[in-house]
Amino acid sequence: MSAGCVRRVLSHTLRATCTGRPGIWTPVSRFLKYSENSNVIPGARRLCPLCTAVDDTEQTPAPKKKKQGPHAHATISSVGRKIPERQIEVISETGENLGILHRADVIRIMDEQGLKLVLLSEHKDPPIYRLMSGKQIHEEQLKLREKQKAKAAPVQVKELTFSAGIASHDLTTKLKQVESWLEKKHHVRITLRSGRAEPADNLDTTLDQIVQQMEAMVGFVSKPKVIRDGQAAMCVLRPPSAKELSQREKNPTAAPQSDTQSKTSTVSDTDT
Repeated sequence: MSAGCVRRVLSHTLRATCTGRPGIWTPVSRFLKYSENSNVIPGARRLCPLCTAVDDTEQTPAPKKKKQGPHAHATISSVGRKIPERQIEVISETGENLGILHRADVIRIMDEQGLKLVLLSEHKDPPIYRLMSGKQIHEEQLKLREKQKAKAAPVQVKELTFSAGIASHDLTTKLKQVESWLEKKHHVRITLRSGRAEPADNLDTTLDQIVQQMEAMVGFVSKPKVIRDGQAAMCVLRPPSAKELSQREKNPTAAPQSDTQSKTSTVSDTDT
């Protein structure tokens, strides 16, 4: 076969292979030799126009972690024996500052005294840890839970309205309802309105006397005052504070008398 025929056969084979059309089959070795010499990319390595290219080296980006505030994990727990820092500042079980210690020395103290290590502040350099017993950690966890409950639970305000001419039996029932709300740490807004056939004088004093009839001790968010152009009186009650309860236990009779004396004096001043 002449050289011209060989060139035509090879060119025809290359066109068929590159364009995807059927052509004359040639040995792989001859095809590679020709492609290497002529710098032609084999058709087997070319991509079809309808195919989707996928890069094997491309990796999906890792999801970003949400930034959390310093109080996101407001818990108290032991870090165990795996201390990430080499040098840490340590506070003893009794609250004494032991200074900056190596983590090996801290682990030795933990083993000797049977204590646990609790992280106090990780944003300082070096971070601050405290040695605590299991009982201390449990007590701190209980205190933290109580604080979180106190912050999370909003104060509810209950409302109660009745007339100045209410019967004694109905008044006793309503006052018991108020006491039950106060036991649940709610605030209670009491509104006393004047009756149709009764004068609207000294409604604040009447409301004060009604509150004094309650068996349980109460505190005032706002003391009885006249509203609606003298046609009603209103006050807001709250559960007593710890300080008020302690004063009541120390002197159970003096506090109510002083309150009534001050209130009656203000009423007499307004009357005059």
